[in-house]
Amino acid sequence: MALFEKVLIANRGEIALRIQWACRELGIKTVVVHSTADTEAKYVRLADESVCIGPPASKESYLNVPAIIAAAEVTDAEAIHPGYGFLAENADFAERVEQSGFRFIGPTPDVIRLMGDKVSAKKAMRAAGVPCVPGSEGALPDDPKEIVRTARAVGYPVIIKAAGGGGGRGMRVVHTEAALVNAVNTTRAEAAAAFSNPEVYLEKFLENPRHIEFQILADHYGNVVHLGERDCSMQRRHQKVLEEAPAPGIALRLRDKIGQRCADACKKMGYRGAGTIEFLYENGEFYFIEMNTRIQVEHPVTEMITGIDIVQQQIRIASGEKLSFRQKDIAFRGHAMECRINAEDPFLFTPSPGRILSWHAPGGPGIRVDSHAYANYTVPPFYDSMIGKIISFGDTRAQAMARMEIALSEMVVEGILTTVPLHRRIMRDSHFQDGGTSIHYLESMLEREPKL
Repeated sequence: MALFEKVLIANRGEIALRIQWACRELGIKTVVVHSTADTEAKYVRLADESVCIGPPASKESYLNVPAIIAAAEVTDAEAIHPGYGFLAENADFAERVEQSGFRFIGPTPDVIRLMGDKVSAKKAMRAAGVPCVPGSEGALPDDPKEIVRTARAVGYPVIIKAAGGGGGRGMRVVHTEAALVNAVNTTRAEAAAAFSNPEVYLEKFLENPRHIEFQILADHYGNVVHLGERDCSMQRRHQKVLEEAPAPGIALRLRDKIGQRCADACKKMGYRGAGTIEFLYENGEFYFIEMNTRIQVEHPVTEMITGIDIVQQQIRIASGEKLSFRQKDIAFRGHAMECRINAEDPFLFTPSPGRILSWHAPGGPGIRVDSHAYANYTVPPFYDSMIGKIISFGDTRAQAMARMEIALSEMVVEGILTTVPLHRRIMRDSHFQDGGTSIHYLESMLEREPKL
């Protein structure tokens, strides 16, 4: 089956360039949409065609569905790749793309809706045999007595979560029964305002878990594979800072067991494309928390240990191709790490937009840099602060870590502040070096040693 001749990239930053790389290697022409703030971006200059779709504000450009569809129409694009963020997990956008005669490079709108609602996602995963965190069977009822009974059965502390939430928003931990009902009502109000969905549910709050996720690929013909797991536990305020694959200390037998259950769940729901099933892991047990129906920021570490180009697979699947490999064909080799480089103050974590006066990306054995930044590029203040990712690969975790430390020491960015010093501090941390730190570790480390 023939691949697309032209793909429109409905995103910006490093992921727009990453998708462009995949398309160019496949011989596919690219169209990039951009705001007026991104006119000078590298991926805009390198695209076969570019269309300015609005002013800097996201709602008037990268979230402007009619403008994106119109850009696809005037450039004769055949498919639209949403990247991550913005409209990537917007079922209405996916539906509009398909209704307009284009191919959406991602799952069906129905599956995006199913997984986008945390209550329905949990039900679907539980039905497929994927382990879930103990909690309410569905959305919490209005009756305060029922809410109290549910929490007692689960045991304190509990966490209240918005059904339509994500990205660390719409969550509240409750340690006592006295605070429960008020916490539920407050989270409902916040959820209604932020996600237009007031439903909330309740789960057991795990005190010291790790965040581990499984990468899935599925085609239109019922073929599903998993590409192993990633450890994304190094977080600050629920935002990932550093990821690695495979996850340290996870037995191969357990990885294969959970990975196969994830693949089976995706097969059961008729999933297509790339997806990530995220878990909390504590005391040797996995607990499902959510599924992201898109490419992940941290996909390169999986690519490094499997040799599979996940973005190209997304495009091949959307064009109608079957997966060219089975689970038994996937070999995991070595270890990979990824550091997210943000234009932020590494001490205060405040944004640091502005002109990059000097830029030198590291190199050497096992080093990959995914970035749209360059010398004299101006980082705009309107969007996410990530300007790139450094990925290291080694035969062992120790080698990947050593190579990352060297790469970070070679990275030069002048004119703005970045989080490179934070990552260098993490690489020197003895607990991180041992592997297996929890999702709370980075914040506790920064509390102990706020200056890097």
